[in-house]
Amino acid sequence: MTIFLRNRRAGAAATATALALASLAALAGTATPASASGRATASGPATAATASVPASAAALKPASGDPAVPAALALPRPTGPYTTGRDTLFLTDHERTDPWVPTAGARQLLVSLHYPARPGSRGGPAPYMPEAEARLMLAQRGLDDPKWPGLVAATRTFSRTDARPAPGRFPLVLLSPGFGTPRATLTGLAEELASRGYVVATADHPYESTGTELPDGRVLTCAACDEVAAQPDDAGRRKVLAAVSTGRAADFSFLLDRLTGPRPAWRHARAIDARRVGMAGHSIGGNAAASTMAADRRVDAGVNMDGTFFDPVGARGLGRRPFLMLGTDPGHAPGAGDTSWDEGWGRLDGFKRWLTVRDSGHFTFTDTPAIGEQLGIVDPDAPLSAARSTTITRAYVTAFFDRSLRGRPARLLDGPTPAHPEVLFQRP
Repeated sequence: MTIFLRNRRAGAAATATALALASLAALAGTATPASASGRATASGPATAATASVPASAAALKPASGDPAVPAALALPRPTGPYTTGRDTLFLTDHERTDPWVPTAGARQLLVSLHYPARPGSRGGPAPYMPEAEARLMLAQRGLDDPKWPGLVAATRTFSRTDARPAPGRFPLVLLSPGFGTPRATLTGLAEELASRGYVVATADHPYESTGTELPDGRVLTCAACDEVAAQPDDAGRRKVLAAVSTGRAADFSFLLDRLTGPRPAWRHARAIDARRVGMAGHSIGGNAAASTMAADRRVDAGVNMDGTFFDPVGARGLGRRPFLMLGTDPGHAPGAGDTSWDEGWGRLDGFKRWLTVRDSGHFTFTDTPAIGEQLGIVDPDAPLSAARSTTITRAYVTAFFDRSLRGRPARLLDGPTPAHPEVLFQRP
């Protein structure tokens, strides 16, 4: 089948991005990660050369006719006891050249920091994402309604931009988004964790997203996607995607240095307890959580949300540190096609859980279901509602970090519960 986008104006760069993301899906043996509602529709042993991008009109449709354009979008409200603040850092690693565009010079990172805040703090609501990023992300998914980029960019968040931190020191959680996906799509999870007493640092990895807007207004597109698309075979694509994961590990080690080192870059760095650090990621960001743990002993626990281990878990494991694999069902069930999970599970040598979620899709663990549902987009192959997607992701990721970083009981991780019948405990 031919790869295509409804938004022809997106041009060659968007087409290359779509091809690269379809290639990633085919390599994983799962659905292509392009659905706006949380689930892609193509599956099985398709090759990267023939995989399609079902985020176009063929896969996604309004619930009934042309939906009324909503006046505003909003993320689900965080449920923890803290109000939350958000800062943004723009950092430069002068020790590394950008791996995808060497002519750009030193590697740079854009980082959102969500943190527990004092009630009544000043400052306006933090913006969700720049409109240019929203436009490029939607175009890649074949969603070209001219009103939507502005709506998505203006999605209401619950963090304030000039909030004073709550007293105390808090564990740090690092978050890494999926390949081709802006960091903003993990905002809901970041706000939830911050409301429950974590500092959360979510990084954009330049040239690995459909669009990253820098402070000077430049918008960087996905050169890494072009590199994946340029490979002649699956082995070449896997090699590039493994490099994405290990490169992100280097990004996060640098970020840890800048957040917890002797001269921290963040004005509220005293709020971080550097002895308690976890990392979670979606898609290739989940692989990056394992890659970062393998490279940096400072990361105490990790979560992979539906990501193939293109960079495999090492034969020696992760030094007995805890790890959670949270994925789609059946796509990431044992023996279901992504053998990297079966192999990774056997090598994890600390506390571990392998959970899959029925009726879910690749983007279930991000903000995408909540935003897509408000826009009236439905995907019949992903019946799990946005509310359940949000509740499940928040509950299990928080329980895992509460256990791993705070030593708190986490009965939710002991086995199935009637409160979450969609969650299956895999014990291969």
